[in-house]
Amino acid sequence: MASRDHLARNLKRLRTAQGLSQEALAYAAGIDRTYVSALERRKYSLSIDRLDQLASSLGVEPYVLLMPGTTSEE
Repeated sequence: MASRDHLARNLKRLRTAQGLSQEALAYAAGIDRTYVSALERRKYSLSIDRLDQLASSLGVEPYVLLMPGTTSEE
């Protein structure tokens, strides 16, 4: 599975576990909601800076968003 797939699954899993909407996460990370949606749908990749912003907003280390096998779907 590609890193983009791991990111999409982990991002959505962590976001929903914290009860955040895509809009709330995007606001906290200082990015657009449509960007979060596209990441979760595997349409975009992201820069290290964006990875850091999202991870910080979710309260995790950046590597957690890229780890394989962190969801029950795998």
